[in-house]
Amino acid sequence: MSTLTIQPAGIVTEVVAGTNLLHAILAAGGKLATKCGEQAKCGACHLFVVEGRKGLSRIAAQEDAKLDTLVGIGSKSRLACQATVLGTEAVTVELLGALSG
Repeated sequence: MSTLTIQPAGIVTEVVAGTNLLHAILAAGGKLATKCGEQAKCGACHLFVVEGRKGLSRIAAQEDAKLDTLVGIGSKSRLACQATVLGTEAVTVELLGALSG
C-alpha cells in the first residue's frame, strides 16, 4: 500500500500496489479527464508528480512519445493512464487544468 495525495483538492487515500494511477485518482474522487481509453494518445490525463516519482512505474516509450508532443511538460510530468503505483513510497500528484478542482 502507498499513500496517494491529490492536489490541489487535498485528497489523501491509500492505494494498493499495482493500481493504475488514473484509476486510483478517480476512485478517490479526483477529477481527471481521459479521452483515448488509456492508450497514451490524448494527453488529457497529464499531471505533475510533486513527490514520490520512484513510487510509480517507469515511463514507457509510448508515454514518453506522447509527452514529447504536449505543451507545458516538465521533468515531473506523467500521464496518469500509463503510470502504476508501485507501493514503495508515498506519491503526491498535482492535477492540471479545469477538471482538477
